[in-house]
Amino acid sequence: MNLFTDFESRIKNILESLDIVREKRSDLDFGRINIEPPRDASHGDVATNAAMVLAKALSTNPRALADLIIEKLRQDPEVADVSVAGPGFINVRLSVSYWQKLLAAMIRTSTEYGRSTVGAGRKVNVEYVSANPTGPMHVGHCRGAVVGDALANLLAFAGYDVTKEYYINDAGSQIDVLARSAFLRYRQALGEDVGEIPPGLYPGDYLVPVGEALADEFGTSLRIMPDDRWMPLVKERVIDAMMAMIREDLAALNVNHDVFFSERALHDNGAARIRTAINDLTFKGHVYKGMLPPPKGQLPEDWEDREQTLFRSTEVGDDLDRPLIKSDGSYTYFAADVAYFKDKFDRGFHEMIYVLGADHGGYVKRLEALARAISDGEAKLTVLLCQLVKLYRGGEPVKMSKRSGDFVTLREVVDEVGRDSVRFMMLYRKSSEPLDFDFAKVTEQSKDNPVFYVQYAHARCCSVFRQAREAFPDLDLSSIDFAGAVMGAIVDPAEMQLVAKLAEYPRVVEAAALSQEPHRIAFYLYDLAAAFHGLWNKGKENTELRFVNDRNRELSIARLGLVHAVASVLRSGLSITGTSAPEEMR
Repeated sequence: MNLFTDFESRIKNILESLDIVREKRSDLDFGRINIEPPRDASHGDVATNAAMVLAKALSTNPRALADLIIEKLRQDPEVADVSVAGPGFINVRLSVSYWQKLLAAMIRTSTEYGRSTVGAGRKVNVEYVSANPTGPMHVGHCRGAVVGDALANLLAFAGYDVTKEYYINDAGSQIDVLARSAFLRYRQALGEDVGEIPPGLYPGDYLVPVGEALADEFGTSLRIMPDDRWMPLVKERVIDAMMAMIREDLAALNVNHDVFFSERALHDNGAARIRTAINDLTFKGHVYKGMLPPPKGQLPEDWEDREQTLFRSTEVGDDLDRPLIKSDGSYTYFAADVAYFKDKFDRGFHEMIYVLGADHGGYVKRLEALARAISDGEAKLTVLLCQLVKLYRGGEPVKMSKRSGDFVTLREVVDEVGRDSVRFMMLYRKSSEPLDFDFAKVTEQSKDNPVFYVQYAHARCCSVFRQAREAFPDLDLSSIDFAGAVMGAIVDPAEMQLVAKLAEYPRVVEAAALSQEPHRIAFYLYDLAAAFHGLWNKGKENTELRFVNDRNRELSIARLGLVHAVASVLRSGLSITGTSAPEEMR
């Protein structure tokens, strides 16, 4: 049961019953009507702009229309009070019986409360992480991994058909460099003194086991092979080793993908899929042969001072046309992007989300242009850019990792503070804003540590049930109808405030999904935890407000229903963020 959609339906039914509306119904846009919490909670429980947005079309003034709506609302037995504010906002205060009915519905649906159908089963592909398989995941990948994974969880909870995808960049010059780096470690494993790692190769110690595995498998045979023979053998094995390490890193962060798509697959069979995608663009008139003027600043890798095959991307929203085929006949990196997007579209995805690092901002317009050209405007493509993460320990910048050579690995961060702290804190700021991650602060057991504060609220909920078993040892909690118990019993204004906070959850889920902002769930969970802790503390000051009162069995059971609802929403929201809901905190 969604409070806001319920009252949206009630308001629209009232409008449909008004003579002034029936006369002009075909000219009215009910889609602009909002039902939301008032900005000032003292004004009521829900507010609507219905009179404001419809008055002009009805040739009346907002307050006059508001008075007609209010007259009908006062006839609703579940409306305790209603008033008009400002130029025509309608504020509604709900009856205690309505809040009790809503709480009962929350209890019955448990962790399914808040699940939405706003996605209507639409297929959406969320691609995130997609790091080059050239080394372990670093903390920069961490934020995109968490944001993408939580967004996918959120969209699934909101009714979308979601596929989590990872694009393996296992083709191109960086893979050649990786293979040469691994081959150097192979020579080292054979006992050769390789000295300092030459500039341009990957220096991290993570390639040492790869070199040792190559030595175990091939002995000294690779050393006597020419480059064109050992290179494909080493490439295959080092990519497999890097992807196994990346999968382990992601699993440590509770990040799992449904699809791992290999870029190499696009280059198989003479790059047939790339050629087909370019032919498709050519048929639609989006490809031509020409020369590009030199761009300002540093020249991109794919710029040539000669004729190339170009994508006419400026006609579909890009800043400049993009090379597809170089003058020597080889495909550009962007040509693989074309084939990859076409593959997604052909798989039935008409909505694609790319979660990229802030350094990929230059890719946004070209990807959006590509989506328009490939799909003839049918596909919706969204690029979410995650800003940088800066690591601190007690306010001091964290030094680089020895294992990686030049960065802090994701696994090091997870191993030190735990995946729950990493995941929640990566979401506790909008992804488009920079994030400072302090190892000391995220392990504090205080209100200032959001993940502790939220998990502690869930643990406290569980402790209430343990207290109830101690207070009423003969009580079988598994057989109690908590939904029925709250009716007529949950009446205190402080309890009503907590129920009102719970009632916001479905609206938060839908808003977060539609705006593709999973951080909203983390923010809401913190606010819900604060409301629950606040009521807990009031019970310390006033014993009559305690959740378990051994002198009042029936009221205790009813309040256990309220606690059950809080715990269910906390578990639901934490599940979306990919964070655990502990029953005890140590």
